[in-house]
Amino acid sequence: MNRKQTPLREQTRNVVRSLLAQTAVELFAAQGYDDTTLDEVAAAAGVSRRTLFNYFRNKEDLALSGLSEQGELIAASLAERPADEDPWTSLRAAFQVLEEIETTAERRLELITLLFGNETLRAGHAEKQARWQDLLAPLIEPRLPESDRRALEARTIAAAAIACLQAANEEWVRLSGQVDLFDLYDTAVRAIHRT
Repeated sequence: MNRKQTPLREQTRNVVRSLLAQTAVELFAAQGYDDTTLDEVAAAAGVSRRTLFNYFRNKEDLALSGLSEQGELIAASLAERPADEDPWTSLRAAFQVLEEIETTAERRLELITLLFGNETLRAGHAEKQARWQDLLAPLIEPRLPESDRRALEARTIAAAAIACLQAANEEWVRLSGQVDLFDLYDTAVRAIHRT
């Protein structure tokens, strides 16, 4: 099967965007999100402030830039799961694409600590994850038994799975990344199924 190739210009833009975001996160982690200016990020990245705004709308967008892409990766992975697979099993497998993102455990810990440690970013993170729900629910719905409330059930499962992932991430940060994230996710899911 031939996959459509991403044009070189778009590939270059994606690489630059990723490098700018990485520079920003490193500065945010070192200096604090609120204490880091966009001018400092631009200077550290070796670009003008104007160039920075060609890639990101604002500082929050810069800090949260990877979450939209992560949602799309999760949705693509979920779409590839067997149609007759239990939705919870499919979601767990789809979420594991997050572990395939090229980053170190230290950098992931740094980023998640940053996201959960700042109220503005935490709210933005929740908003981005709500968009994940919009991506995932239509992929879950066909896996559920026919019902006039199947769309609601699919949205609920997506929301609950995302909440389990967030709870697992928060616990993973609390434990300084010293445990397996998906063991924590499984614990969170079991807690829901027991209630």
